[in-house]
Amino acid sequence: MLDISFGPQVCGDLAAGASREWLVTDGRGGYAMGTVSGLRTRRYHGLLVVAGTTSAARRVGLVSLDPAVTLPSGAQVRLGVHEWSSGVVDPPGHTLLERFDLTDGVPRWRWRIGDVVIEREIAMTHGSPCVAVTHRLVSGGPVTLTLAAVTTWRDAHGERDRQAPPPRMDNVDGGTVIEGAFRVHGPDWVPAGNWWDGVYHREEAARGLRAEEDLWYAGSFTATLDGPGAVAEVTAWAEQLEQVPAPAATIVAAARARNRAVVAAAKPADAVDATLALAADAFVVRTGSGPDVVAGYPWFGAWSRDTMTSYEGLFLATGRADEGRELLRGYAATLSDGMLANTADTGHVEYNTVDGTLWFLHAVDRHVTATSDIDLAAELLPALREVVAAHLRGTRYGIRVDEGDGLLTGGAGGEALTWMDARVYGVPITSREGKPVEVNALWVNGLAAVSELAQLVDGDPGAATSVYPKAQESFRARYPAPSGWLYDVLDTPAQYPLGGDPHADDDALRPNQLLAWSLPYAPLEPDPAPLRAIGAALLTPLGLRSLAPDSAGYLGQHRGGPARRDGAYHQGTVWPWLIGPYVSAARRAGLDISDVFLGLTAHLSEYGLGSVSETADGDPPHGATGCPFQAWSVAELLRVRQV
Repeated sequence: MLDISFGPQVCGDLAAGASREWLVTDGRGGYAMGTVSGLRTRRYHGLLVVAGTTSAARRVGLVSLDPAVTLPSGAQVRLGVHEWSSGVVDPPGHTLLERFDLTDGVPRWRWRIGDVVIEREIAMTHGSPCVAVTHRLVSGGPVTLTLAAVTTWRDAHGERDRQAPPPRMDNVDGGTVIEGAFRVHGPDWVPAGNWWDGVYHREEAARGLRAEEDLWYAGSFTATLDGPGAVAEVTAWAEQLEQVPAPAATIVAAARARNRAVVAAAKPADAVDATLALAADAFVVRTGSGPDVVAGYPWFGAWSRDTMTSYEGLFLATGRADEGRELLRGYAATLSDGMLANTADTGHVEYNTVDGTLWFLHAVDRHVTATSDIDLAAELLPALREVVAAHLRGTRYGIRVDEGDGLLTGGAGGEALTWMDARVYGVPITSREGKPVEVNALWVNGLAAVSELAQLVDGDPGAATSVYPKAQESFRARYPAPSGWLYDVLDTPAQYPLGGDPHADDDALRPNQLLAWSLPYAPLEPDPAPLRAIGAALLTPLGLRSLAPDSAGYLGQHRGGPARRDGAYHQGTVWPWLIGPYVSAARRAGLDISDVFLGLTAHLSEYGLGSVSETADGDPPHGATGCPFQAWSVAELLRVRQV
């Protein structure tokens, strides 16, 4: 894997260290997350964040374990870092950080106080909401280590303050249980119980959200570290509270070994692929219904569109086809009226995407192509036939096949059914009602895929084979625009809301058209000319812009409050996942892409460490924004790097 490590120049610089975030996950949607400097910059940061009934319904429990070292001289040095609403950073423990590294997916810090060096490691138990934190004396000593347990119990998307009742504490052997929800265990527990008022989260302030909360100081653990090699161990967990888990050092060692095995199973070609394979592992979770995918950390849950777009990279490129097979079967069971369920982050099932189901057809086809899993093809073929049939009949939100040209159309007032689904005050920014180009590229691709799968198992393709020629012919005839690239949406009433031309076409230069050349059964032959135009206008070091800079409505900064960010989300903001379609199309067209991965490779050592961000600013220098760890960003980069 890549060497992701930082010395005092980054560790000791609060801004530099706080802008780089680490993540470890529990395989169920829970996580531990923070920054290199140790400063909690988000309300989502914590050492034990527990997934609920859905992977997005998370709760923050153990917030931090703040170390303080009592030296042989009797002096005490605090190693924690907190920012307060007063503007003060206290204590400034980052100034003593000598090194941070991410080795085998396990974050490790090293503080130096004279000849005393203390090292911390954090890991989680895979499949269980349990975090382990070790502190090891590397040199010097003897010292006394005190760890202040700072806690809460609240929704990860919110805050808790002293106006609410304090968390209930039930002190037990070796620690305490908070709110009956999670337990913290370690050496020589001394309970306390008071509020820490006005803790400040600078990233939430930058996002236009409430930036302050009050935290509960539950108590402290104390251990004497007599000499080099001595370890203090603390664990925190949220299930089976009566059972103390394995020692923290054992959990850390097991996590490191598992991470190595995950990378080995992916058979990476180089250190970058190895890093991406481990990054991909964070998004694959197991819930009560089977395998699923977390779209992004720290605030997203499962979204069917993201899951299916990510499928090839997360499962097939990493040696996880068996899990993938189970996931595809589980999602197939959610089909209704030819549409795939979108569990989203709402906690209930929704059917509100025009493209998620088409990505599902693509995922099944890629799985069978890669694994020769004929049994799965035969099992799912009836469901795939019904998807095509339902779209021919017409399904939710006006999604139907236009009998005139065989293309897929859809939309309803106030809805945004494609991946460009941002809203401001409930109003879609890019409704794209009509016939979006990527939707119809996926439709043509899906029809061909169903036909091929049926032929493979000597089965009935239903209407797919007969519908395919007309849809492909219409795509080739209708989407090329006089501009030299493809129309983004055909027949869109959204362009003329007052009753103008019912067949208006939107020729905005967007990246959606890339799927017309990149998919396995792409409707168009490779064409260097439009791809060069797309690359010149949209390609950045971190992916592709969602709208060309010279277009009306372009917004180059994905910053500020929710309305401003959502307004820019698909109006120029860069999306790293689009590097996948771009590279696939460019390769087919014979374009030079030798330098296309350089920016994203460098990005693995910034923002979300070892991973790829959700978005970035459209304007230079293209600073990363959105979720620091995003599934389809990682998946698509991994997929096209392995070709």
